[in-house]
Amino acid sequence: MKNYLRILTASALLVFGLSAQTATDTTSTAAKKQQKTSAPFTPTANASPADIAAAKSSGKVWVNTSSKAYHKSTSKYFGATKAGKFMSEADAQKAGYHLAKD
Repeated sequence: MKNYLRILTASALLVFGLSAQTATDTTSTAAKKQQKTSAPFTPTANASPADIAAAKSSGKVWVNTSSKAYHKSTSKYFGATKAGKFMSEADAQKAGYHLAKD
């Protein structure tokens, strides 16, 4: 009898275009989204530690060339965005970069 019910259930799922995984997945979309976003962001340094230290001591900022934002030395994104470079804050502003809101 159990096998008959499994076959019947599997057939019904196919008729409605669902998979067995979809039918048995009880985790809601909101819960899955929460699981993905609950971990804090930890940036990976793009610049070397020596470059970061030199930029901090000379008062430079890190500009994200993708977003056109710049980060001060106290930011967790300082030297850590995928695309970026160090420059003075004045040069960053002249080049059209804006202060990031982090």
